[in-house]
Formats: sequence, C-alpha cells, structure tokens
Amino acid sequence: MKISTRARRLSLPVLPGTKVSVRYRKAPHAVALLVLAHGAGAGMTHPFMAAVADRLAEAGVSTLRFQFPYMEAGSRRPDRPAMAHATIRAAVRKAATLAPGLPLFAGGKSFGGRMTSQAQALEPLPNVRGLVFLGFPLHPPEKPSVDRAAHLLDIRIPLLFIQGTRDGFARPALLRKVLKSLGKRATFRPVKDADHSFGVLVRSGRSPEEEVVREIAGVVAEWMRGRESAESLLAGCRNRFFRFV
Repeated sequence: MKISTRARRLSLPVLPGTKVSVRYRKAPHAVALLVLAHGAGAGMTHPFMAAVADRLAEAGVSTLRFQFPYMEAGSRRPDRPAMAHATIRAAVRKAATLAPGLPLFAGGKSFGGRMTSQAQALEPLPNVRGLVFLGFPLHPPEKPSVDRAAHLLDIRIPLLFIQGTRDGFARPALLRKVLKSLGKRATFRPVKDADHSFGVLVRSGRSPEEEVVREIAGVVAEWMRGRESAESLLAGCRNRFFRFV
C-alpha cells in the first residue's frame, strides 16, 4: 500500500494547548464526507488508513483523518475517553467547514470507531447522519462480552458494522446479539477471511492491499448513498404531506 500524497495536511485545535494533525482527502465529485478515526495501535498515516481514504475517494467519498493527541505525542497509551471524544468533536466541526454541502458521517477503525460511538451516545455529533465501524472492538480477545456495546442502544442514527469473519475482537454469536438489539439502525457487512486488521489468509487468494480495502470502500460508499436516498424519499413524503394538510 502507498500512502496518498494527495491528502491536504491541516492542523486541528482540540483544547487550549492541544493540537493534532489532520489529512483531508477530497474526492472528485464527492457525495459524502467521512470523519475517520484511527485504531489504538497505529495513527492516521498507517497504510491501511491511507489506502481506505484513497479507495473511498475513488468511490466518491471524501475523508478527514486525524491523530488522537496521544498518537500525536508519540505515546502508546490511548487518551482517556473524554479527550478522545473532544478530538472527535473537533474533527467533525472541522469537516463541516471544509465541505459544508456534503452529507457528514463519522466512525473509524477499532478504537477510533468505538470512541466515535461513545461520543455520539453522550451527545449527538452535529449533522452526522450515520456511523461507520471498521472492525468494532466488541471485546478483548479471549474475553467475550457485550459490555462495550451497551452505549450503542443510546444512538439513534444508522450504524454500519464492517467486520472480518476471523475477527478475534467480536465473536460472531455475540455480535449477532448486539445487532439484533439495535434493530433496523444497524447494518452488518462481513469481510470473508479477514481478521481484526482486515488481513486475510494467503490461501484465501485475496489481496488485502487491493481487493479487501476496495471491498470495504465500496460497502461504505454504497451504504452512504443508501442513507441519502432514504432521507430524500422521507423528505419528499413529508413535503407532500404538509402540502395537503
């Protein structure tokens, strides 16, 4: 995977005295903008994150990637949730100013996705129409539980879960239980043979650099377009209703 050189570099103030780096990848003829948070062990410039941004741009989705403060400082210990939430909110506000006319979505890889959903559950992220999870970390490996998903019940916008079928952080039976509890708000798309990092076995015959990342980007873009189509249809129905009232 090659890190994109076409992403615009920016700086993002989070709190007084705290700034983080940002990469804004503008898609030609963009239909949506995704605020994309990185996982706990690797930052926004990790090849997977850059490749996802590139493939999403090809699919018509702009992205805004950002560093959490701990990653910006070179630390291995993730920020406390309050700081992570503040960073996500700052990134969402920045995204809205960069592309005010585009539908806005948020989410991320593993830790980044979970911090985004926590922030949304505590107080809705302004103008965010849905959340995208690239490998939701339902539980630590070998410690199966659904406790980390409890806050998802407080979220009222659509949720997209893209999960590898070999993901050790989300046992299938437990994930199905969570998805069932969320009802129609949740959409699940499995990635065959992929682990939590979306790596695939050699015998699968698939390339993580191209096929898997392209599949993920295609699913995200299609889901976003579906949300916009549904909202447009609903808005049209409302307009017709009020015309006749």
